[in-house]
Order: sequence, then C-alpha cells, then structure tokens
Amino acid sequence: MERIPDGERIEFENAFYADEGNWIESLLVTARSPFDPESVVGELSRVELFHHERVSDSSVDHASYRLTVVAQEPYPFLLGVILRGTAIPNRLQLHDSSFDGVVTVKEWETFRALAERIEEQFGQFELLRVNQVETTGEPFGSGQLGRVLRNELSQEQLTTLQTAHRLGYFDVPRRASAEDIATELGIAQSTLSERLRLAENRLFDLVFSGSESDPAGDADEG
Repeated sequence: MERIPDGERIEFENAFYADEGNWIESLLVTARSPFDPESVVGELSRVELFHHERVSDSSVDHASYRLTVVAQEPYPFLLGVILRGTAIPNRLQLHDSSFDGVVTVKEWETFRALAERIEEQFGQFELLRVNQVETTGEPFGSGQLGRVLRNELSQEQLTTLQTAHRLGYFDVPRRASAEDIATELGIAQSTLSERLRLAENRLFDLVFSGSESDPAGDADEG
C-alpha cells in the first residue's frame, strides 16, 4: 500500500493458484488520487502486470483501478491459509496495513482452527462478528479476471482448465488427479495431459507476454 500514492485499500476480486507459489490475481485498488499502475507494479519484484483499467470516472473523488497480476506470494500467504482451512473467502481486502475479510465455514471448530492458524502464522487475529446463515454466500470474485482470460483462450482450453479447477486439481493440496480430470472429460489421460499443458502454456503466454525480466530470478523484496 505504501507504494501507491494516497493508497486507501486493495480488494481481492478474484484469485487462483497457478503453480510454484504463483497466484493470478484480480485486484481492485482504490486511492485518493490517480496513479500509474504500470509504474507502481514495475517497482515490485515477483509481480507482473497483465492488464489494468480505471473503473472510476473523473467526477469521483477517489481513483479506482482494476489490476490483473501474476504474483509470487511467499508462504504463508493469507488467502492460501484460508483455502487450506477449507473456508470459503467471501471478501478479502487490505486496508491500513491490515487485512479485513469475511469467510464462510461449515462448523465452528473449523473456524477456531483457522483463526488459530492465522494468529500463529501472522501474529494477530481479531474476530469482529459471527453470523449463522443458511447459505454460504458468494465467494469473492466478480468474474473480471475470468472475462479477461475467456476472451483469449480457446473453448477447449477453457473447458480443460475449468474442469480441472472445478474438481480441485489446482487446490493446495490437490483434491483431484489428472486421471480424475480425464475421466470427467471422457478422454485418455495422455490426451488430458497434452490439453492441460497447452492450456497452461497459453495462459502463461498471455500473462508473461511482453515481460522484459524474469521475476523468478529477481531476489529483491517487494
């Protein structure tokens, strides 16, 4: 936040784990005055800017931008801890150097274990409110990231990635194997491996196209 002039908050709109510590994230960044996303992200190591757009007009006091980035998040990463705790993240935002979030869990004991894990990993946890609901609510993700990628990937690539994601192939730890995905799609495992590799390659071609540096080789702190 300190790198954004008059930064106010960063909200996770959507995110998913890619591999080897890399997350593809859609972020809604709000500041009190306009700033250049390319300049701000360009100063960060282990972060690559894929897409950005301003989503507020000149008549609004605050400047809001939607950024799609690939970020190599060091472990522990708060979102990763939440997902490992079998909780559904409904909202997650960074404000005043602190994360504020809403999650849904099935059982109280699950929440207690998650709270203890967060406090252990990050040193502080404060419970503000608890509600008992009949439905889990929507996980965060307005679909902005999905819309950007759907415009660039073929239908076969999308189907392969969507099926793998739905069955938990990209979860940490994985909930489905390549064999499970191939069975769901009705194809041979060798065919699935090829399709998945091509889809992932296309995805990362999109993300890293135009990059002049290798984020994995940059050891500076972000």
